[in-house]
Amino acid sequence: MDAFRLDGRTALVTGANRGLGRAFAAALAEAGADVVLVGRDPERNREAADEIAAATGRRTTPVAGDVTDAPDVRRIVDEAAAAHGRLDVLVNNAGICYHRPALEVPDDEFLDVFDVNVTGLWRMSRAVAPYLIEAGGGAIVNVGSISAMIVNRPQWQPAYNASKAAVHQLTRSLAAEWAPHGIRVNAIAPGYVKTEMAPVDEPRFRDRWILDAPMQRYATPEEIAPSVVYLASDAASFTTGAVLVTDGGYTLF
Repeated sequence: MDAFRLDGRTALVTGANRGLGRAFAAALAEAGADVVLVGRDPERNREAADEIAAATGRRTTPVAGDVTDAPDVRRIVDEAAAAHGRLDVLVNNAGICYHRPALEVPDDEFLDVFDVNVTGLWRMSRAVAPYLIEAGGGAIVNVGSISAMIVNRPQWQPAYNASKAAVHQLTRSLAAEWAPHGIRVNAIAPGYVKTEMAPVDEPRFRDRWILDAPMQRYATPEEIAPSVVYLASDAASFTTGAVLVTDGGYTLF
């Protein structure tokens, strides 16, 4: 089981102060990594970092910043590297979604989704890659979605679906290009998970979101987090360009 350990490594997680990102940061720390938690809200960043440090004994560093701001991305990454002396793992988790039919989506909302979900991921990956190369290699784990492979119902969310399809393909592109540098790039594609972003408990979504899945339930963030640890660790040393679907069987139908 030592292959799953992350001792001596530093992981940077975006969107890390709540939901999936917080669970990912906690799981990486439990596996032995020091963790940099990035989010827009400094207070929530600090709260999450303190709780994870207290629970795991690992060093946690909160960094407030915005992945949609190019200069801010550079500052985030440089600040994280300066604080820890190295970067080994990047988890691109920051993301947003709007439920709206295509004919009602304003241009600025469509662009906003892509700016966070795709361009933010692109900027963070390019900013972190030189540090991974300097460390002799590393791992990038992108948070995609089953929305890259299906059209969700009953709600419409065309911008989000398209953005996550871009995340999956960008994952493959970077994996191919950066493999010679020892950088593995993979993605997870979660199904419906109980977070603030996904109102899985609302009755109007139950038939399509829950009962349509073979397991007929939603996931918790803590159930998805071990997949991120796997892809970040040496247990996945021969895995790159993969999209790991964790959806309770939802995409089987």
